[in-house]
Amino acid sequence: MNARSLIGPLAASIIPYLAFVILSRNPGLDAVFVLPGAHFYIVSSVALLAAIVAIFVGVAGRRVRNIKVSFLALSFVSLAILFMVHGLSTPNLLLHVTPLPGISAPLSVLFATLWLWLSSWHSDHPLIRFLSRRERILLPLWTVLIAVIGTTGLLRPEIVDFIPLDVDPLNGSMTALVIFVNLITGYRYYRSYLYSRFPLELAIVYSAAWLIAAQLIMTQGVLWHGSWWLYHFLLLAAMLVVLAGLYRQYASKRSLSGAIKGLFTTDPVERITNALQPSVRALMLATESKDPYTAGHNFRVTLYALKIAEQLQLGPEQLRALVGGTIVHDVGKIETPDAVLNKPGRLTPEERAVIEEHPVRGYEMCRNLGFMEEELGIIRSHHEKWNGEGYPDRLAGERIPRMARIVAVADVYDALTSNRAYRPAMSHEEAMAILNANKGTHFEPACVEAWERACEADPEMAREGSALWERGIGRSALA
Repeated sequence: MNARSLIGPLAASIIPYLAFVILSRNPGLDAVFVLPGAHFYIVSSVALLAAIVAIFVGVAGRRVRNIKVSFLALSFVSLAILFMVHGLSTPNLLLHVTPLPGISAPLSVLFATLWLWLSSWHSDHPLIRFLSRRERILLPLWTVLIAVIGTTGLLRPEIVDFIPLDVDPLNGSMTALVIFVNLITGYRYYRSYLYSRFPLELAIVYSAAWLIAAQLIMTQGVLWHGSWWLYHFLLLAAMLVVLAGLYRQYASKRSLSGAIKGLFTTDPVERITNALQPSVRALMLATESKDPYTAGHNFRVTLYALKIAEQLQLGPEQLRALVGGTIVHDVGKIETPDAVLNKPGRLTPEERAVIEEHPVRGYEMCRNLGFMEEELGIIRSHHEKWNGEGYPDRLAGERIPRMARIVAVADVYDALTSNRAYRPAMSHEEAMAILNANKGTHFEPACVEAWERACEADPEMAREGSALWERGIGRSALA
């Protein structure tokens, strides 16, 4: 990692804290502003913005099928509700002087930090997979839980007397935990950003830096002093930068309802492009720049896999997952040497071994970017065989993820019907004969039969996939 490239995130944390130190050590500069009303309105504004961000992020998380984005929503919900409690418990406003403000503020940062940390974990971690399967209920359940905790604190502030978060040793321990966890989170996201260049990942790095500075100022500042007020604005900045990063990465000219309706359109290009998040488009275009054949291949395989999935009656959410994983199923080839990837002829066994590394390479890349379980299964397992003789994990039968079984059929069919340097394209009939001959060995029989039904229902569909890409329609739609 280039040390120079860390200057921005480090400065984001260090400069505000240095400003706090300078102010707090110079009483002449560190004016006192005893403004309970202003404190309430500032904190309430931050909390309201955090709630708005949480809603926006929550909707985006469902739309783009990215567990990292869903965890961001949980982070901001925690910050919004507990920071609102901090504002409502402003001394001598609605309540008398209580320990609640000194406890609710650090708790809001702590919970926001922990959810942000979880978002940096690999998306195939057992805990993350457990939570992602419950994604639909996770946000409402956590919101209710935090709201109950906050309301109880406001109604019975005396019950928090036994939680001395505003004095040592808990104060110092919590600060150390927040700093440590945010450093890990920022480091993980920054390493991922250096590869992906996704705006949201860089935004989270800056957000983690500001959370560190805010925690230090919160615990060391003196109530109502100008230096103490700084942390409120740092929390505001942390939310704004994530909102900006989220908008830059996932914003689209299409409305959310339009994207959902796109799943049900009969137009093959819209079926694919409407389900793609911009970050997936970026990965696919990176693959195209490395290997032009792979890009057209990915588009056609996605089209064919959708047709198979429809015959198997997969639901809309599963179709979105299928598109998101299939369109980048060969993304691991980005790291394959050009001499092997573009060799004009048959590969040697050694070169074949290099090529066969691409499912794992793609899987490692995409699990760091928050791809969910179904998409990861496609990327890693689309070369597994029904009889267990495939790669990379030699899975067999129903141990192979269902969507990967679908993509295996579409992938081989397109490879057989495409021109290669060492052989011309086969006809549809020749390719189908090979698929049928390998039912029960290479392929799940039900997937081959579903592809046969799809081709019988639309005899022109297989040729249509190649024609769309050759005319540039698929390519321009994904650009």
